[in-house]
Amino acid sequence: MSAERIDGSVLVVNAGSSSLKYQVLDPTTEEVIADGLAEQIGEGSSRIKHRYRGHDVVVEGVLPDHEAAIATVLELFASDGVDIADSGLAAVGHRVVHGGRSFFAPTLIDETVRSEIERICPLAPLHNPANLVGIEAVTALLPDVPAVAVFDTAFFHDLPAAASTYALDAEVAQQYAIRRYGFHGTSHEYVSRKTAETLGRDYGELNQIVLHLGNGASMSAVACGRPIDTTMGMTPLEGLVMGTRTGDIDAGIVFQLARVAGMSIDDIDTLVNKRSGLKGLCGENDFRSVLERADAGDESARLAYDVYLHRLRRYIGAYMIELGRVDAIVFTAGVGENAAPVRADSLAGLENYGIEIDAERNAIRSSEPRVISTDASSITVLVVPTNEELAIARQAMAVAYGD
Repeated sequence: MSAERIDGSVLVVNAGSSSLKYQVLDPTTEEVIADGLAEQIGEGSSRIKHRYRGHDVVVEGVLPDHEAAIATVLELFASDGVDIADSGLAAVGHRVVHGGRSFFAPTLIDETVRSEIERICPLAPLHNPANLVGIEAVTALLPDVPAVAVFDTAFFHDLPAAASTYALDAEVAQQYAIRRYGFHGTSHEYVSRKTAETLGRDYGELNQIVLHLGNGASMSAVACGRPIDTTMGMTPLEGLVMGTRTGDIDAGIVFQLARVAGMSIDDIDTLVNKRSGLKGLCGENDFRSVLERADAGDESARLAYDVYLHRLRRYIGAYMIELGRVDAIVFTAGVGENAAPVRADSLAGLENYGIEIDAERNAIRSSEPRVISTDASSITVLVVPTNEELAIARQAMAVAYGD
């Protein structure tokens, strides 16, 4: 029996420090053929959850590195009757978090590009090294398939100077590439375009506030199809309160922790990136648990929720002023798509600003884009599920084949 063909499909890879998320999909039909997640790579025990055409498999064992994880994934495909290397796979799309000043468009990966991604790793030390490992591992096993890097920062590359510039010594900022880069750009672009499609409006005429709320969270102001501001900055640390990240804090806190608490830079880095946010406030970064505990009267969870909402509302107000006219406010990602209380509470009491949430519409759970505001609301509020994998697959195909 010959191996099954998946001609024209794209393998999308999102490599973390100890994980590897992947999906094989057809960017034209949007069919998801396979997807999976390898976890605890390089640890004592590892696991891969793999789904192919609706059939689920869980494999446990030891994956010493990302190349071993990729090799095991290819073996799982082989057991499904698919030889990925000779199946008609059209391209591989790699999510890369930080493009620095070098990359502001999807880019075909060669040795020069790999070297440049490595050079800018200090701009995203928690993300880019892992992304690079994923690129190298997949390239080693699929050397003949075109590989394309799609950068989280690309959508925000042309932010207005007033929004992208920090009030820091200009020479220092220039020398060390310090500016607001913004992140989750693939999601913000996909969702803002999908919103225009959902409303039957011209993307180039629509003013939107997009809230990408997950364990990592960011917000953007998109004016007539062009992002004019976003909450994340030089790194994915700035802005909204997140699962384990502080979001905005006074930079003087870092000096205080170093001088008074005697903490090293690495200790502070770990604190603000991995031990803060919701987890730092109440010991829990699973938003469902935070809500459950807050509803049950847990004071630390209630405070965490209130701090989270306070930051959301502050940025919503700021972006409403910055845009001047707002046509749509859009929620996406894990929390944004599934936590109805967050949507309702973040926009509560804003009827005088033309924002009215319909409680029944807001309570509906669906995987489809939907309006949750009332018919009388002058600003349309929507939930639009993000699909970064589809966006990456489409961009990878366009770069690899010049479409």
